[in-house]
Amino acid sequence: MRPRALVAWSTGKDSAFALHAAREAGEVDVVGLLTTLTAGYGRVSMHGVREEVLDRQVTAVGLPCWKVWIPPACVDTEYERAMGDAMAAARAEGITRIIFGDLFLADIRAYRERQLEGSGIAPLFPLWGSDTAALAARMVAAGLEATLVCVDPRRLPASFAGRTYDARLLADLPEGVDPCGENGEFHTCVTGGPMFRCPLVVAAGAVVERDGFVFADVTGAESPA
Repeated sequence: MRPRALVAWSTGKDSAFALHAAREAGEVDVVGLLTTLTAGYGRVSMHGVREEVLDRQVTAVGLPCWKVWIPPACVDTEYERAMGDAMAAARAEGITRIIFGDLFLADIRAYRERQLEGSGIAPLFPLWGSDTAALAARMVAAGLEATLVCVDPRRLPASFAGRTYDARLLADLPEGVDPCGENGEFHTCVTGGPMFRCPLVVAAGAVVERDGFVFADVTGAESPA
């Protein structure tokens, strides 16, 4: 039997493409998604994506979602406790792997590996070491559809918030900005691609600045008939 695995699902393109890569490789049995949401806001942590949009992604992927709730302004100890509880529950269900969409940040990978030590669950990084320009082009060519929902204006102009992640956007990125946003320049919400049974139809909402970041809301997600 193949090892049972969860995907650490951020709602963004890297986690979505990591799911796609894991399914294509066929070495694990992906049985669910795991997403961190902020209590009181009903939104995915950091990305700011509405829970209702996450739920529609989950339906399109065709897998259950394990929702991990953390408090606003969550400190490391609170986050680690919540994730530790989630990993213990997953292990009790026979899950022994968790898939991450990390690309090249060695400190983030080391942190994940350290936090999982002794849990009985091993991390997998199917996209690790990919050339990010080539990976971005591969995502677009594969039909991945996404919107920039969070932009760090210190690294990327705020005007990029709400834009579609496509070849034109990649060409417009300023020099020094990673094409996959791996340095935190931007985060995305995926609405279509080879990991979905069908695309989501979304409407662009308000663009707001909060806590030093610029967020573009995504609303009205519906699966086409």
